[in-house]
Amino acid sequence: MLVVISPAKKLDFETPCNWQETTKPTFHEESLTLVDELKKLEPSEISTLMKLSADLSKLNYERFQMHKKKHNTSLSKQAAFAFNGDTYTGLDIQSFSQKELQASNQRLRILSGLYGILRPSDLIQPYRLEMGTKFKFSDYKNLYQYWDHKITDVLNEELAAHDYLLNCASNEYFKVVKTKALSTPIITPQFRDLKNGEYKMISFFAKKARGMMAAYAVKNKITKLNELQKFNEEGYKFNQQLTENELEPVFTRKL
Repeated sequence: MLVVISPAKKLDFETPCNWQETTKPTFHEESLTLVDELKKLEPSEISTLMKLSADLSKLNYERFQMHKKKHNTSLSKQAAFAFNGDTYTGLDIQSFSQKELQASNQRLRILSGLYGILRPSDLIQPYRLEMGTKFKFSDYKNLYQYWDHKITDVLNEELAAHDYLLNCASNEYFKVVKTKALSTPIITPQFRDLKNGEYKMISFFAKKARGMMAAYAVKNKITKLNELQKFNEEGYKFNQQLTENELEPVFTRKL
């Protein structure tokens, strides 16, 4: 199955990467179009658009101004190693063997507000642009409108080699996919933790669990739904009783 995850606000361009393979993002030119539009914004406009502090607005203004048309390893880093949020703590890409890293390029995709969709080895430059940002430019009302057909078409091309799409992305990012146009069923796992006598989705834990699920599917070359149900990382177990739809399997644990 093909797996999709969200990017992260937090970045790490300092830690050395143990993977030599680098690739060019599928929508490189489309991302440059976005950067050209974003370069027109002043720090104060970025602050308003992205709801950022003055310091973060200045940082991202500088990032857009410094963005280069050609990627190189001195300015860029492979996407799976550059993102560093909760999902990537769960993914733990540093633990992948070289063979597993190669497999990730076939099985794992990262949705992105700036790059559209990324393979793990695609080189990216530091940026911040969430998919839900209400950025109007040209004839587009927002980023969803800019990316939806592009991303959906690429996913459909890649899904020709897979039986399922495993959605481990957030709602904000997966909303860009035109799901009714996809050629395969979508599996969206749910993660709940026992709190005050009730199983609830706790954002921090769910984000990390989605990363762990993505790693589990890639490393174990999962192709079937019943294989996915064997996921048992950090105490999570498939909960048949709470699962009302087999394409939305529920995994629970007691903290």
